[in-house]
Amino acid sequence: MKQSEIIGLSTAELQEKLSQLKKTYAELRTAHAISPIQNPLQIKFVRRSVARLATELSKREL
Repeated sequence: MKQSEIIGLSTAELQEKLSQLKKTYAELRTAHAISPIQNPLQIKFVRRSVARLATELSKREL
């Protein structure tokens, strides 16, 4: 998810998207621990998206 897309979302949408991505990240890590997944870079992209969303939420709180 790009930063320009994140800025356009409302706070409620950010929180919802963040919870979805956190769940996806946990599922990817579990699946990768059991057996290697097709695209391990997907884990990196989801982790970075989670960080971007969390950063934007903290910016809006200030």
